[in-house]
Amino acid sequence: MCSPEPINCFPVLVNILSNTFLRLFNSTARLRVWSQLFYMGENTELNNYIFFGLFTYLLVLAAGLPPLFAMNSVEDYKVKSTGC
Repeated sequence: MCSPEPINCFPVLVNILSNTFLRLFNSTARLRVWSQLFYMGENTELNNYIFFGLFTYLLVLAAGLPPLFAMNSVEDYKVKSTGC
């Protein structure tokens, strides 16, 4: 029921205890617990949307960082910073 990894034991324990309490109170409902961090469905359109969104964000970020460093260097030159 429980693999050697401790991260998988807690969800299994919660599942067993929850279903036991449900049975004690004569409920027909059952809980199902899984230990995956996120549901990985086969939705390629969503995966492409996320990939291209993040890719665009990284391109904008990469285009904006070099001028920031250049401006810091120019400011240091103007105030004759020693760089200590």
